[in-house]
Amino acid sequence: MATKKTKAPSIDIGINAADREKIVRGLSALLADSYTLYLMTHNFHWNVTGPQFNSLHLMFMAQYTEQWNALDLIAERIRALGHPAPGTYKEFVKLASIKEVEGVPKADDMIRHLVAAQEATARTARKTFSVVSAADDQPTADLLTQRLEVHEKTAWMLRSLLED
Repeated sequence: MATKKTKAPSIDIGINAADREKIVRGLSALLADSYTLYLMTHNFHWNVTGPQFNSLHLMFMAQYTEQWNALDLIAERIRALGHPAPGTYKEFVKLASIKEVEGVPKADDMIRHLVAAQEATARTARKTFSVVSAADDQPTADLLTQRLEVHEKTAWMLRSLLED
């Protein structure tokens, strides 16, 4: 006996379907950059060596933990807007502006890669503000503001490690 498939109720949250789709495209790119940054940071945590080992190992752990927690927030906002969240490496590679780092860089190069990835993720978040603002989507604006604050501050802290 076949079960009757019910249609999901339409979404009426005050943001039209076309604007929700545009917002989700931006959030999906942010999720892809965020996941790529998470993975890069965790990789560097595992593989950092040298005189700064302890401080970088602990700093990278704090950063990837924060990043991991943010992934759910971004994906859940995509779901709240009525779309599936991307969740495969294939999708993330296609959507991300950050490229993977091959091999194991020296500690200072890890920091440089992370600065660039933090800044790239901030740029991706910032690009979505215009459509979010036009759609009057305060929850997404709040999420983007929080993510920008984290990425800009983290980039600054990492850059500070490279100064003489």
